[in-house]
Amino acid sequence: MSPPKHVDLMVLAAALAVFVIGGLPLLGYAFAAGAWLAQRGIQVWAQRRIAAELAGGNRQRAMGFVAGSTLGRVWLMVTAALLAGVADRDAGLAAAVLLAALFTVSFVGGGIAHMLASGGREAQGAS
Repeated sequence: MSPPKHVDLMVLAAALAVFVIGGLPLLGYAFAAGAWLAQRGIQVWAQRRIAAELAGGNRQRAMGFVAGSTLGRVWLMVTAALLAGVADRDAGLAAAVLLAALFTVSFVGGGIAHMLASGGREAQGAS
């Protein structure tokens, strides 16, 4: 388990302490955490399907999984923040900010993990 690749889960755990200590609405945290963990599950499932489709030589279907899972995950997070906002306006704002932070951390962590992995392959290939 590469730390840069999964740093978003550490941030999610740390955010609970920030919500409790800061007196932020825990309903917002609950909506954001539930949506984030659900989208991570969808991401893992989609990556397995994509790898299987690519191994079978079906690029078009693999790209369909990429597009569908990406859009679905975004809609899931937006819907969670919206529902939290309907329940309590402050909770909706807290959920939206937490989800935006988690997405940013995940995006950057995934990029760093990819660069480290590809850098290691390039160094091995040069030897």
